Amino acid sequence: MADKSVLTVSIVTPDGQVYDGTSTMLVVKTQNGQLGIMPNHVPIIASLSIDEVRIKHDDSNKKEDAVAVNGGFVEFSDNTATIVADTAENESDIDVNRAENARQRAQETIRKAQDAHDNSELRRAQISLRRAINRINVAKH
Repeated sequence: MADKSVLTVSIVTPDGQVYDGTSTMLVVKTQNGQLGIMPNHVPIIASLSIDEVRIKHDDSNKKEDAVAVNGGFVEFSDNTATIVADTAENESDIDVNRAENARQRAQETIRKAQDAHDNSELRRAQISLRRAINRINVAKH
């Protein structure tokens, strides 16, 4: 029988599994705000925002893992949380220089789109900017 004081966390993307481990608490940002999931939480499915997923460990030297996710959803039942994300990166895998370059490109694209009054390009660039900032924040965690 599974340990009732921990939950299993799996994060997958179209490219494969990004994270697989156990946790005492999972914190995600949904479209409706922050959601903390602890063992024995009621089953839930929620769509995720571009943000950091925090995987907490009370019983180890490393108290928390962080993963940058760019949308997707979380499903939790039977002490198993599965996150299916468009893209996801562990904090240790993030190339901060690449993320900084992406942030600068997105900011430049936003300026150009505003000058050209191109709303669809502006929306795409704003999403790119949020993704880059999220990656930078998670890497500096």
